[in-house]
Amino acid sequence: MLANASVTTMLPVIDMDRARTFYERCLGLTPGGFRPDGKFTYQVGGTTLALFPRPEGTKAEHTAISFQVPDIAASVAKLKQAGVAFESYDLPGFKTVEHVCVLGAEKAAWFKDTEGNYLCLHEDLE
Repeated sequence: MLANASVTTMLPVIDMDRARTFYERCLGLTPGGFRPDGKFTYQVGGTTLALFPRPEGTKAEHTAISFQVPDIAASVAKLKQAGVAFESYDLPGFKTVEHVCVLGAEKAAWFKDTEGNYLCLHEDLE
């Protein structure tokens, strides 16, 4: 029933201006514009990302978005130059090396946006 439906990822933001600066300047997304309900949208790889105002922010401890990239090391380096701070982990069975972790058939690296949402880069290994 929904196999051909377009998907919109919704992310809560406390400060819309701060969030937009991050998504546009650091991540390089092209602004789509405000919707009548206050959401601000971006078109990303055939999908829609919508930032919506939420004064209390997010409480999620999971990845909200994962961006597939062809070369994770190059993407991490480029985003770091743009001011993105990547997470580092050293847990049993889960360790990052230069911010990148190998998880089965993919590599992944995590960072937070200015509003506390967990975002990820991933590169398929197969």
